[in-house]
Amino acid sequence: MHEDGNGDENGDGRRAEAEVSPSGAGPSGADREFLALERELTVFLRRARASSGEMAREVHPDLESAAYGLLVRLDECGRQRATELAAYIGVGKATMSRQLRALEHLGLIAREPDPADGRAWLVHLTEEGRSRVGKVREARRARYVSQLAHWDRREVAELARLLHQLNRGMEK
Repeated sequence: MHEDGNGDENGDGRRAEAEVSPSGAGPSGADREFLALERELTVFLRRARASSGEMAREVHPDLESAAYGLLVRLDECGRQRATELAAYIGVGKATMSRQLRALEHLGLIAREPDPADGRAWLVHLTEEGRSRVGKVREARRARYVSQLAHWDRREVAELARLLHQLNRGMEK
């Protein structure tokens, strides 16, 4: 194979994929699909992190991007214990306490005693928090509709189904 200077090694507009030699010199077969998946997920996650930062600032200019996910979780699930939130997000109690104090200081969440356990607290969105998160989430959905307007609705549904399947598989 030769390269024509444009990265086209096959002459048909496609990059040639390396095959594994017996010495294990390169990817082959199913490995290519997993390399492609890893590459696309890396781009997707980088964009998602940047998007979370933007959305967090839309909720409140002083909001850390990591806290946006907490607000969305509370919006979707209602009252939660801090320990439940920490487990869901995947952070320790100290980190969760710091983030919750910051959100409370911004007026986006409130705490109340857990009626089932007087030692524990339940965290919930304030009306201000619910309003701000709702506006940002609605704007985000509108961007998805706009950016994916050329997609068939079944493709959007299939992407959502596959992402759900991926997320469920990663929980195990």
